[in-house]
Amino acid sequence: MEFNLRVGSTTISEKVVKEADTAAAFGSGDILVFATPMMIGLMENAALNDALKQLPEGYSTVGTFVNVKHMAATPMGMTVRAEAELIEVDGKKLTYKVTAYDEKDKIGEGTHGRYIIHGESFLKKVESK
Repeated sequence: MEFNLRVGSTTISEKVVKEADTAAAFGSGDILVFATPMMIGLMENAALNDALKQLPEGYSTVGTFVNVKHMAATPMGMTVRAEAELIEVDGKKLTYKVTAYDEKDKIGEGTHGRYIIHGESFLKKVESK
């Protein structure tokens, strides 16, 4: 099946940083600032949503790699936004440029890979493990 995803498409995901989103709460640090794993999750969410709006029903994507830098800390209460731009399509392999910003700074950047799957078939394969 051909999917025809458009290189250059973009999607944004946003969230307000709450205590549950901090490094201390996540266990990746002991400070009440936006956790790196939460930033990565927000970036992945933007990429997922970008792919979903272009795929036929029944199809989705799974993450395959993340290569990002977390460059600045964000306190609780600030809004963080992650932007994903589709930069490469190689069959079912998708590569996104991802960036994240808080209300003052660029806080993260990098690349993220996703792979197109048929949801039902994928779950059957996973459940057979």
